[in-house]
Amino acid sequence: MITSRRALLSLAALAAIVSIATGCTVGVPSAGSATPSMTPTPTPTSSAPSSVEADAIMQIVEDYMDEAHLRAVILRVSVDGEDVVRDAVGESITGVPATVDMHFRNGAVAISYMSTLMLQLVDEGRMGLDDRVSEYLPDLPHADEVTVQQLAQMTSGYHDYVLGNDEFVQIAYADPYKMWTTEEQLALAVDDPLWFEPGTNWAYAHTNYVILGLVLEEVTGMPLQDALQEKVLDPLGLDETTPSLTGAIPEPALHAFTSERRGYFALPADARFYEESTYWNPSWTIAQGAIQTSTIDDVHDSAIAIGTGALLSDESYERMTSTDLRGRTTAIEGCVNCRPLDEFATYGLGLWITGDWYLQNPLFSGYAAVNAYLPTEKVAIAVAVTYEEDAFEADGGYPNGGDELFRRIGAYLAPDDAPPVRPAP
Repeated sequence: MITSRRALLSLAALAAIVSIATGCTVGVPSAGSATPSMTPTPTPTSSAPSSVEADAIMQIVEDYMDEAHLRAVILRVSVDGEDVVRDAVGESITGVPATVDMHFRNGAVAISYMSTLMLQLVDEGRMGLDDRVSEYLPDLPHADEVTVQQLAQMTSGYHDYVLGNDEFVQIAYADPYKMWTTEEQLALAVDDPLWFEPGTNWAYAHTNYVILGLVLEEVTGMPLQDALQEKVLDPLGLDETTPSLTGAIPEPALHAFTSERRGYFALPADARFYEESTYWNPSWTIAQGAIQTSTIDDVHDSAIAIGTGALLSDESYERMTSTDLRGRTTAIEGCVNCRPLDEFATYGLGLWITGDWYLQNPLFSGYAAVNAYLPTEKVAIAVAVTYEEDAFEADGGYPNGGDELFRRIGAYLAPDDAPPVRPAP
């Protein structure tokens, strides 16, 4: 969930949407601490939201903004459906304050919408999790070896066309406005030998959800964006979440800036480099039709809906939130996305699970965000952040500031169920 400058290396931050998969620790408090010592806050005394809690959360935000050099933070936090904080601080562009109605790219949040759509179709008997991919895409390499569930849970063994793929990095950083096609995405990964026998290990790969998007189109008989609209976005009332197949963002837009191409240009450490990335084309990120922009309210509300299985049967919700992979996966030499899954981070069906929290945590092109839900305490946290120039390392890497804010706020509001931090190496 936290991306380190060390993990980004030649990929810099472009591929950091999969930050939980890198297994790095930059930006988190030391193991065993619930909240950082630099942010003393009162302990909540009741389950009802209060101005004391709101003030404490905003102090956490302000302290971390200074510490991590964040340009803007938009957040909404609720307990049992009642808002504790809904606010924005910092600037979108110089002289223009960030506001709670601003739109930003939601990245991997849409993965949970795709897995919800898939499980709805399973509930309706229109497809099965054990179906071979070849039933829908017979010409796809390895399709007769991989099941639909293995795509959704990242246990297929497909290579990622993003992380660990130097060809992708060269293309994407040479032209961040490039309009990627599905064929171009898959051509960088699907012909490679699988990392492992499907179902026997785990490796985050954007490839899985690009393929799953094609499967869902075959099952529904409609474009993915239309299926998501009809079966997920409309039923959940996510009116500000819209397809984003180009670099455009609806107004008002939260602007982003980045230094992540420093490594690509091989700039010396003392050379300044900070560019606007708001309108970089996001078409590389996931399945066409699931690339979206959203607002903090929609991201917050979907954290609750996905975290409670609002659109799913009990059986499908249990499958989505399964922690069965904990302790069953390993690193593989050469595979940057293969890693042991544990209490800090495991993967259900299109959903990260850290401790007892369910979340997604996009990070790319100068944007970072988290939407998280703790069912036991009914706490929902949604955060979106952008970065100042000093947030970036010499190679262009940067941490997921949204994830770190979620962990600090979560530890304050639910100290008995605080999001876990990675043990010190």
